[in-house]
Amino acid sequence: MPSDNLIGGAEPAVPTAAVDPNSGFCQSNAVFYSRRGPSPLPPADFLDVATFIAAHAHDSGRTALIDAATGTHLTYHQLWRAVGSVSARLSELGLRKGHVVLLLSPNSIFFPVVALSVISVGAVITTVNPVNTPGEIAKQIADSKPSLAFTTHHLLGKLADAFANVSVSSPVDVVLMDDCSRRYRYPSNTKIVTTLTKMITCPAGSSSSRDRVSQNDVATVLYSSGTTGASKGVLSSHRSLIAVVQNVVRRHRIAVAERGVADGGKVSPAKFLCTIPMFHIYGLTMFSMGLLAAGATVVVLSSFSMDDMLSSIERFGVTDLPLVPPILVSMVKDADRINMKYELGTLERVLCGASPLSKEVAAGFAATYPGVRVSQAYGLTESPWAASMDTAEEVERRPGSVGKLLPNMEARIVAPESGEGLGVRRTGELWLKGPYVMKGN
Repeated sequence: MPSDNLIGGAEPAVPTAAVDPNSGFCQSNAVFYSRRGPSPLPPADFLDVATFIAAHAHDSGRTALIDAATGTHLTYHQLWRAVGSVSARLSELGLRKGHVVLLLSPNSIFFPVVALSVISVGAVITTVNPVNTPGEIAKQIADSKPSLAFTTHHLLGKLADAFANVSVSSPVDVVLMDDCSRRYRYPSNTKIVTTLTKMITCPAGSSSSRDRVSQNDVATVLYSSGTTGASKGVLSSHRSLIAVVQNVVRRHRIAVAERGVADGGKVSPAKFLCTIPMFHIYGLTMFSMGLLAAGATVVVLSSFSMDDMLSSIERFGVTDLPLVPPILVSMVKDADRINMKYELGTLERVLCGASPLSKEVAAGFAATYPGVRVSQAYGLTESPWAASMDTAEEVERRPGSVGKLLPNMEARIVAPESGEGLGVRRTGELWLKGPYVMKGN
């Protein structure tokens, strides 16, 4: 059984000032408080997010990850055995607390293995968009200063070109995430130290010799989209990610309970389709962390196409589909063809994020795919995963809303010119405070 010291602790302090129960707004300090109630976080000072995820014990034979293209899968036992082996090999390679590891890869069932292994030894993971140019990747390399990189044969040339634009004194150590049967000439400025396959076959090592990791230590450096200027590295701590995982688990349990009522008490494990890039904060925290703590099965698309997504829903019996609004819009426009060609009867929920979803589009989806609930979340790289989210009941009551603040989250609406805190139904800048918010940049 998981340790209570790892899973949860004392509840956060409740504000003593009068809070409007309908809006969560406190007039005396102009702060909006979450109306979802507190979510206790683990009190342990030394705890990394990978250990926190692993502490949520699940049936070891349950499928954790499935490759949608090949059907290859990892059970939870295989997943954590792989993480133990890879983290042991990383320690042997000299990776230590605070070192940065760059991950340049498309979506893969082994993406979470690499991310969790790196984080578990106290190192910092920085993920890269595979479609970025070598010049863009070079800027991220220059800023984050990785000591090791994981990539695939297909992307190795791009990575080498990126490092060629950065002043490095010796070839960069690289771990290849895939095996290549043909002879391959590797770029001279990279040094292939091993492959992920070889690392996974190593025996798992003891964690006693590793650096102790504090919840306040940096776990990830993800780069923002540059909406308000140049892309910046956003530092997220283990505690921030633990808070995210805690809420994914909490929401998943609510959804499971709802399914149990609908199915007369019979509940099979939820199956989520990963259409979101895992290098993105939404994809990383959802599919490489939170859902694995929740015990869900994640079906992974290495790249997106509408037909691959739909056929995967049908083939694997997907129940939950996190996606971005443009995909949902396409599903509404092409509904007649889709409903004739694909059997999507297992699909129960769609969760939208990353950009606004209008209530008109949500209503159109509900009309063309009856029985599928659509909910929406709001978040940003600086507040990993989400800051607010709605439930199915809230969607029906207030369509188009991004829901209530997540547990433990506080917000202010601020007038940009004066810095004055504004009240209910006012327009201004949104300021967020809570355990999810970034450590810095």
